[in-house]
Amino acid sequence: MPPTAPSDIGTKASRQLTKGAFTVGSFDWSPDGTQIAFDHRINSDNANSGTADISVVSVADGTVRPLVTQDGPDTTPVWSPDGTRIVFESKMANPSFFSTNTVLASIPAGGGPIDNLTAAFDEDASVVAWTPAGILFSAAQRTSSYLFRLDPATKHVAKLLPADGATGSGFSVSAASDAVAYVKSAPGLFSELYVAGLDGSGEKTLTAFHDQTSSWPASTQELVQWKSQDGAAIEGVLHKPADFVAARRYPLLVVIHGGPTGISRPAPFTSTSTYPIDVWLGKGALVLEPNYRGSAGYGEAFRALNVRNLGIGDAWDVLSGIDALVARGLVDDTRVGVMGWSQGGYISAFLSTHDSARFKAISVGAGISDWMTYYVSTDITPFTPQYLKATPWDDPDIYRKTSPITYIKGARTPTLIQHGATDERVPPPDAFELYRGLLDQDVPTKLIVYRGFEGVGHGPSKPKSSRAVMQHNLEWFDQYFFGK
Repeated sequence: MPPTAPSDIGTKASRQLTKGAFTVGSFDWSPDGTQIAFDHRINSDNANSGTADISVVSVADGTVRPLVTQDGPDTTPVWSPDGTRIVFESKMANPSFFSTNTVLASIPAGGGPIDNLTAAFDEDASVVAWTPAGILFSAAQRTSSYLFRLDPATKHVAKLLPADGATGSGFSVSAASDAVAYVKSAPGLFSELYVAGLDGSGEKTLTAFHDQTSSWPASTQELVQWKSQDGAAIEGVLHKPADFVAARRYPLLVVIHGGPTGISRPAPFTSTSTYPIDVWLGKGALVLEPNYRGSAGYGEAFRALNVRNLGIGDAWDVLSGIDALVARGLVDDTRVGVMGWSQGGYISAFLSTHDSARFKAISVGAGISDWMTYYVSTDITPFTPQYLKATPWDDPDIYRKTSPITYIKGARTPTLIQHGATDERVPPPDAFELYRGLLDQDVPTKLIVYRGFEGVGHGPSKPKSSRAVMQHNLEWFDQYFFGK
């Protein structure tokens, strides 16, 4: 706590330190309590996230001095323990930052040259704390996530915890920098809160949420790998029902994560607010969650494999994953369904119009059907030209090639469309366009528009809306997939 805080709290007095045409994001007090480093961008528009810079304000008089002003987003400043330097998350002036690594960089607190500290670390790095022992950060590694320690002098990175194969998140370091609290999950291990030393020693579980599910059927999760059509190595999470029999061919449901830089991880009861995976396991289906090209955890080159290849390469990855499970004798290739939300909804829409004959039922959640429609209406305008490397006015062909609506004449599979009424990320016209196109092809389809999604309206935000979205998916797949 900064030295000035107790008197301010005691008097309940407040004083505005900054003013001007910008929006403040994260901030951090200097060790001596005299300054605050903060990131800021020109306004709160999500489309302007790339304008984020870092400045320092004097607590005494409110004087603001710019510190990091390079192109691209620079955020999350954290002071060194001695107050001489500041570490921050950066894209290092890269104008196409959606698919590139977020690095940790540092700069003298008084200003000076910027030093890229994690150039040799091939994944997004998220700063947690700067301790006397080094900079702590979190990052994904394939389907796991860990806490790392970075030596700012040598740039050496060491993995600290949790153990290999587990996923750690929400890391919080003690004031003495000798312990860390975090959430951990793993195959067969429900998410629980833990505390341990920074070297992972003395790990202790603080919660026991898994006890509430101990009587539930114990489905399993395993990592599976396959080669995509172009030879790319793809990985996914395969969920198996509790009574799985190896000699049997099962119906398969494919659940595709969003992002595209999201990631699916092997852990029990991973049903999101949209797809009741464990209910379908109980109905006797396998569920595959593919980490298609563009997913986080596999490095920058993998995340860039869908640049100018959206939908097309993604479909290769999903279809080849299905083929791999069929080849292993696990899946009945006449009973396959697919679904996804956001980018997963887009891929599902692409499959519904491009490879429709492969599926018995499809669900498209908040998905893009036409990249030009999306480009002119989304709240993150830079996304499309960064991935397609053009605007629709510069290269209309790439927009047509990667848009599901281009292939609407090939649609055959019964398709459920779910969308938020106030979605700013993927506005409803994309849903209306796909719905009208499917109706014109006499494809069984249903459009459900949900009110009450909070924030940018891009997905369920309350228990009641989550229940409604899941219930509608259960009904759709019961009718067209399970035949009930």
